[in-house]
Amino acid sequence: MKLQLSLGVASNPRSWPILDGTVQPDGIDLISSVVFPSELFWRQLKFADFDVSEMSFSSLMMARSRGDDRWVGLPVFTTRRFFHTGILARRDSGINSPADLKGRRVGVPEYQQTAALWTRGILQHEFGVAPSDMEFWMERTPDISHAGATGFTPPPGVTIKQIPAEKNIGSMMLSGELEATLLYLREANLVDRSTADLWNHPDIKPVFPDPVVEGIRYFRKTGLYPINHGMVIKREIAEKHPWVVLNLFKAFERANEIADQVRMEQLEYHIASGKVPRELVPELKVPLALHGVRSNRDVLETAAAYSQEQGLTPRLMKLDEIFAPSTMEQ
Repeated sequence: MKLQLSLGVASNPRSWPILDGTVQPDGIDLISSVVFPSELFWRQLKFADFDVSEMSFSSLMMARSRGDDRWVGLPVFTTRRFFHTGILARRDSGINSPADLKGRRVGVPEYQQTAALWTRGILQHEFGVAPSDMEFWMERTPDISHAGATGFTPPPGVTIKQIPAEKNIGSMMLSGELEATLLYLREANLVDRSTADLWNHPDIKPVFPDPVVEGIRYFRKTGLYPINHGMVIKREIAEKHPWVVLNLFKAFERANEIADQVRMEQLEYHIASGKVPRELVPELKVPLALHGVRSNRDVLETAAAYSQEQGLTPRLMKLDEIFAPSTMEQ
């Protein structure tokens, strides 16, 4: 069987063995495309371009909650990160801690995107900054946004303003029209339009001066390693050929094992060269980027709770509404 597969260019290296053909799912010939995630998710939500693809977990939950059943989730998680550690602010803004974001003008590429979902949830539950405490400015326009494709409207009490087409987050950060941005994307694609290099600009700084330290603190406290993107397959394919689901899952599992072996080899090298503090070695040797519902239930259910809490989904989404039945015990 031939299937069109698309993964984001920013996908975790754990997916690369699938893209380069090192790992091939049994009985399936994948025709692969690499598309930037922002564009990929819009194309899938709007046009259903690919049979199998990476997908925003937040947008998938929203689509399912609104009755869009074109997609079946696969518990394969291509990217995960401590997203809140990427908040940027102007140096002259007086924003020196998360609490200082209250009452500020804050950029966001897409309000509903999973990275923003996690960042808002962590700001609220770790630092006491609720979404209603900030004034959001969204870069993506309704015609080429995930929000436009899912029918999203701002939840009550939250202010979301549209960045004009002739401007973007980067330009508004540099002009002072925005004081901070929850996250920042500048890679060329059909959806995002910022181009300025904010990370290396003298007027811009990270709100968390040491993102690694904050990521370690958050993980040690919560045990959560936030998931951003998962995978989906067209429901019509999964129902007509149910064997495809687990064959794809097993292939991504094999790719993950290959990548983890490489990671361990790199870790041993860095340990031997003294680049890794000895006290962190036990934690770093624990596999964190695992696929499957069972290994990630706490993270997925936290994201679902944040989605309802933030008004993205009208009710708490259950995982068995999102993922293929045959994968629920994986």
